[in-house]
Amino acid sequence: MTAPNFLKAGILTIVLVVLSVASWELHLRSSGLRPSYDDGESLWADKRAMVYMPSDKATVFIGSSRNKFDLDIKTWEDLTGEKVVQLAMEGMSPLPVLDDLAADQKFAGKLMIDVTEGLFFSASPRNTSEPKTRIAYFKKRTPAQRFSFLVNHVVESQFVFLDKNFFSMNAMLEELPIPRRGGVFALPWGCPIEFGRVTFDRQNIMTEKFLRDTSLQNKVTGLWNFYRSISTDKPASGATLDSFINVVVKDVKLIQARGGNVIFVRTPSSGPYLMGEKMGFPRTQYWDRILLATGRQGIHFEDYPATAHFQCPEFSHLKQADAIIYTQNLVSILQQEKGWVFPHKPMSRP
Repeated sequence: MTAPNFLKAGILTIVLVVLSVASWELHLRSSGLRPSYDDGESLWADKRAMVYMPSDKATVFIGSSRNKFDLDIKTWEDLTGEKVVQLAMEGMSPLPVLDDLAADQKFAGKLMIDVTEGLFFSASPRNTSEPKTRIAYFKKRTPAQRFSFLVNHVVESQFVFLDKNFFSMNAMLEELPIPRRGGVFALPWGCPIEFGRVTFDRQNIMTEKFLRDTSLQNKVTGLWNFYRSISTDKPASGATLDSFINVVVKDVKLIQARGGNVIFVRTPSSGPYLMGEKMGFPRTQYWDRILLATGRQGIHFEDYPATAHFQCPEFSHLKQADAIIYTQNLVSILQQEKGWVFPHKPMSRP
């Protein structure tokens, strides 16, 4: 083949690749999807580095997935005039992150801790391993890793198909209906892509398609039921519960001693999920005890008519429209009842 033919073949290959990628991207966008960020250790570490902002400029949030769905970051920042530092992780205990912040002598800011009892009071390694991994990554990340993150941010913000959790080769292979080998643990299915798209600020947002499609909602509630069916964890009690409380008290005191401010929040759940949480983790034995032991304030969603009525699409997380209302009320409660001061003037409760 002559040189001109090689050139033509190369040009044709490039054109075909560009057309294929463009077609795939347009197809994904036509289904209502928008770019979503890889919420891995790099993005988490980027936010972890922000906790040193002055306490009148930012609030740090730790917890599990409810914090990521239920706190509408734009609403919070518009109302308070300060930055949100979102460090919550899906399906994980916040205690390793609390330990990390308590041990960090440079952290003396405002901290809001989401209490999802089944995760907060869990000693299972599967609920603490990922936070520990991300903390270690933050402390050891190299200049090359930071630069790579910045480049990835620019690219990820433009293309839907780069979502590796759903469109990488491994992710798509996982979706093939291949029978699982005997004795190998595997989830019956994964969360649908429409369940939660991730912003650069680490907020999870349900898509409109998810809110319209009850089959997608049932797929997620089916996963929650599957997790409960295989779980061997029992609610912490006795000496085990005492150890949880003691660790939290110690960490909170360390943060307070440096001038920090800590508050606990119980975010909404509903339906059978809430019923099960009430049965497994009676409020007087868990939520009330945390507040009493630490001497800190708390905001329980059931204590306020404006937040007690929410119905979660899959029983555990708020859709964005409700997250906006919940966040508005959360800010108002903090300002009017809990004495929190923000750069913006206090607002009346919705």
